Amino acid sequence: MTSTAGRPAVVAYATRPVALVALVLAAVLTALSGRYGFHRDELYFLVAGDHPAWGYVDQPPLTPLVARLSTSVFGDSPAGLRVAATAACAATVFLAAALCREMGGSRRAQVLAAVFTGVSGFVLAVGHMVSTATFDVLAWLGVCWFVLRLLRTGDGRWWLGVGAAVGVGLENKYLVVLLVLALLGGLLLTGPRRVLRGWWPVAGAVLALALALPNLWWQARNGWPQLTVAGGISADDGTENRLLFVPEQLLYLSPVFVPVWISGGLRLWRDPELRWARSFAPAYLILCVLVLASGGKPYYALPLLVVLLAAGCERYAAKPRDTVLPVALTAVLTALLSLPVLPAGAVSVVNAVNAEQGEQIGWPRLADATAEAWARIPEADRGRAVLLAQNYGEAGALAHYGPARGLPAPYSGHMSFYAWGPPPDSADGPVLLVRRRDADGIEAHFTGCRQVGTVDNGHGVDNEEQQAAIVLCDGPAAPWSTLWPSLRHFY
Repeated sequence: MTSTAGRPAVVAYATRPVALVALVLAAVLTALSGRYGFHRDELYFLVAGDHPAWGYVDQPPLTPLVARLSTSVFGDSPAGLRVAATAACAATVFLAAALCREMGGSRRAQVLAAVFTGVSGFVLAVGHMVSTATFDVLAWLGVCWFVLRLLRTGDGRWWLGVGAAVGVGLENKYLVVLLVLALLGGLLLTGPRRVLRGWWPVAGAVLALALALPNLWWQARNGWPQLTVAGGISADDGTENRLLFVPEQLLYLSPVFVPVWISGGLRLWRDPELRWARSFAPAYLILCVLVLASGGKPYYALPLLVVLLAAGCERYAAKPRDTVLPVALTAVLTALLSLPVLPAGAVSVVNAVNAEQGEQIGWPRLADATAEAWARIPEADRGRAVLLAQNYGEAGALAHYGPARGLPAPYSGHMSFYAWGPPPDSADGPVLLVRRRDADGIEAHFTGCRQVGTVDNGHGVDNEEQQAAIVLCDGPAAPWSTLWPSLRHFY
C-alpha cells in the first residue's frame, strides 16, 4: 500500500496481469481486423484525412488525423487503419484497471476491471474499427482518472491533467463537455468542493481551451456547422434514442455486468473510505439526464458506466473463480455481436442488434457496379461527366476503390464532401448518380435520369447500400456552381 499523510492509500498497479489482458485483447482484435472490410465511417475518415483541416462540418480533426497516420504507417487497408483502434482499446483496458486502483481496488480487482472492460460489447465494438467513439471513450476515461487522482490526493496540479484530457477530447468530439458538466454537478452536490477553489482549476480550463481553440476557431469561421449536425441528430433520432436509453444502458457493456456497476455506484455512495470519490455516483445520473434531455445517443453515457464497473470489481475480487463462466459467456456473446467472427453471409443474424456489422460489407461490389455503369457513358463524354454520390459512405467507397476501376474522383453534397466540391461548371455532361434506394428526390436536380444499375453486396446483408440505385442522367439542370448549394445535406 502507498499513502501520503491523510490521503487514501492505493495498492501497487497490477501491471503484468493487466498487460496480459490487454495483449490478449489486442491479439484478438488484430487477428480479426482485416475481415469484412472498411466501415462507411472509416472510408469517410480516410478521405477527410486526405483533406487535413482544423475541423470538419460534423467533427473535430482528431479521428481523421489518426486515420491518416495509421494508414500511412501500417498500410492503406482495414487492418492497417485499425491498428489505431486496437491500441486505443488496449489503452482503455489499462485505464479501467487504473480507475479501479484509484478507488482502492486490490490487484485482483484491477485485473477484473481490465477483463470486464475488455469483453464488454461496446468496448469491443469501438475497438474493432476506427470511430470517433473509439477515442471518445479513451479521452473520457482519461478525464475520469485525472479527476480521481485530483480528488484522492488533493493536489491541485492534477487539474492540468484534467484540462489536457478535456482539450484532447474536444479535438475529437464535443461530447466531453457533457462529462465535464456531469462531474462538476456531482462535485457541487457531494463535494469535496475545495478542489474547485484556487487557480489550478482555472489553469486546467485555460489549457483545455488552448488545445481546443484551433477547432473552435475553424467552427466559428464556418458558421458552427457541427451544431447544425448535432441538432439534426437530435431532431431525427431523439425520440428513438430516449426510448432505447435505459435498455441500452443495461445491454451495452453486458447484462451480466449490471450487478457489478450497480454495486460500484452503491459503493461510491455508501463507503466512508470512498467518500472523496462519492461525486461519481450522482455524476452518472446527471450525465444520463443531460443525454436524455439533448436526445443524444445512449452510448454517450457509457464511459461513466465503466467507472462504476471499475468501482464494483472489489466486491467480486474475493472469489474470482465465480466470474470465469459469466465472463466467458459474455466474451462469446459480445464477440458474435461486436466482432467480424461470423461468415459475411451470416451477418444478417446480428445486424438487427448491431447494424454497424453490416456497414462493413459490400463496398467493393458497390464500386464494381458503379464502374459497369460508368462504362455506359461514351468515352468522348467522360471528360465532361461527373460521378456523384448521395452520401459520404458511397463517396468514400468510390474514392477508395474507384481509381483501380477507372472511376474519377466522386463528388457529394453530404457532410464535408460538400466543402470538397463542387464539380467545375465545364463538367456539363452526363451525371452518374449513386444513391440509396429510397433517396430518389435528388434526381430532380438533373435531366433525363434513368436507373442503369443496382448494388448487390453479394451476401444478402440488408445494410444501407443494399439495392442502392445507380442512375445515369443526361446532365445537371443548372450549372454546378448554381446547383451545388441545393445539394448540401447533413443527414
